[in-house]
Amino acid sequence: MPVLDHPHVSPSAPPPPAEATRNPPEPGARPIDAAAIPNVRNGVDVDRLADELDRVRAEVLASLGPDDERYIRRLVMIQRRLELAGRALLWAGVAPPAWIAGVGALSLAKILENMEIGHNVLHGQWDWLGDPDINSRDWDWDNVCPADQWQRSHNEVHHQWTNVRGRDGDIGYGLLRVDPDQPWSAKFAAQPLAFVALATLFEYGVAFHDVDNDLRCINLADDDPASRPENIAAKAKSVVAKIRRQAVKDYVAFPLLSLPFGPAGVAASAGGAAVANIVRNVWAFTVIFCGHFPDGTHFTDAADAENETDGEWYLRQIQGSANFEGGPLLHLLAGNLSHQIEHHLFPDVPSRRYREIAPRVREICDGHGIDYNTGSLATQFGRVVRRVLRLWLPR
Repeated sequence: MPVLDHPHVSPSAPPPPAEATRNPPEPGARPIDAAAIPNVRNGVDVDRLADELDRVRAEVLASLGPDDERYIRRLVMIQRRLELAGRALLWAGVAPPAWIAGVGALSLAKILENMEIGHNVLHGQWDWLGDPDINSRDWDWDNVCPADQWQRSHNEVHHQWTNVRGRDGDIGYGLLRVDPDQPWSAKFAAQPLAFVALATLFEYGVAFHDVDNDLRCINLADDDPASRPENIAAKAKSVVAKIRRQAVKDYVAFPLLSLPFGPAGVAASAGGAAVANIVRNVWAFTVIFCGHFPDGTHFTDAADAENETDGEWYLRQIQGSANFEGGPLLHLLAGNLSHQIEHHLFPDVPSRRYREIAPRVREICDGHGIDYNTGSLATQFGRVVRRVLRLWLPR
C-alpha cells in the first residue's frame, strides 16, 4: 500500500516508497485531470498548493509553546472536574434536579474527552509536550473503541485514504449509502433507520470499525496477516474487553455507590450514564458526518489515488471534507472538527490552532479555484440528511 511522505498522517505507518514522495518533486509529474474533479477549475498547480500548505503547517508547528501547553492541561483539568461533578450529582440522582444536572455535566465531560481531548491526543497533536499522560501512546479514552484500533482505522486508514472508494471504511461505515456511485442493494432499504441507529450507538460502530475493515479486507493485501481469522478474532476480543470495562464503570461501579438511595438510586445513576453516552454518541456522529458527507464533498476511485504527490493528496483532502461555522464554544464541543478541512490537511497540528489558520487555508483554496465547503451546522447537517434520503432508494 503506498503511503505518502506525511508523518502527520500516520506516525506508525511504514516508511513511504520513494515513488510516492514529493521531495524533491519529479520533473514532469503527471498533471491533475481537471475533468475528473468537478471542483477544479482550469487545473490546479498541485506542487504550488503543497508548498503553500506545507508552509502554513511548518509555521504553526514552529510557533507552538506555553500557551498551547496551558490550554490542553487546563482543558484536561476542567474535563475531569466536570466528570467528577456529573458522577457526584448522579450519585444523588433519585432527586430529579440532581439527575438532570448530572446528565448534563457527564454528557459535557464525555463530549470534551472524546472530541477535543481524546481524538486529538490520539492523533499525536500533543506528543511534543513529552507528557507521560497526555500522549498518543498511553491515552485511554472514554470510549468503547480500543485506542490502538481507533488509531489504525482512523489515523492510518481514514486520514490517508479519505473518501477513496474501497480504501476508506468510513464511507457510510458499511451501513449507509452516501456515495451516489455505490450500487444500491437491499440492505439500504432501511437506510433512515440505520442512520438513526448508528447515531445513537455510534461508539459501538466505531468500536468494531477496525475489525470490520479487516473482514472486508479494506486496505489489506491478500496475504496480509491482519486478514487472518485468528488476528481478527483477537481484535474482536479486545473490543469486547473494552466494552466490558466501560460498561462496568458506567453501569455497575459508579451506580453501586448510589446504594444508600436504594434500587431507585442505582437505576437513576446507571440510566444517567446511559443518557450521557447517547448524547455524546449523537453529537460525535453529527460532527463527523457533517465533516465528510454534506453535498459538495467528493469521492475518489482508488486508481486515481495511487502514487499521489503531496499536492494531489492535499487536494483530495480538501475536496473530501467540509467545515461548519460557529462560535468558540461550538468549535470546542466539536473538538474543532468544525474545521474538518484544516484537520484533514494537518491532523498533527493542535486543534486549537485550526480556527487561526482557517482563513489562510481558505485564501489558498480560493487562489487555486478549489471549493471550500462550509456552512452553518444546521445547513451542513441538512445536506447530510438530504444525501442519505436521496440515496435511500434505487434510481
